[in-house]
Amino acid sequence: MSDNKNSDANKPEEPTFSILPHPAKTNDPADLGEGYGSVVGKIAEAVGKGPHVLDEGTKANLEQPLV
Repeated sequence: MSDNKNSDANKPEEPTFSILPHPAKTNDPADLGEGYGSVVGKIAEAVGKGPHVLDEGTKANLEQPLV
């Protein structure tokens, strides 16, 4: 039986993992402050400006699509 105890002592220790709670207190992105919320706001601002209409000079310089 002492052999069994020695084999247990020679085993490497297994890593332990734990789940941490999410740091957000609410589901409102405005609560995140200047960090994440301001980045999302800037992206939405850039994307939400409407369609981009090219001028005639730019349209003329575009390559034709492959068919």
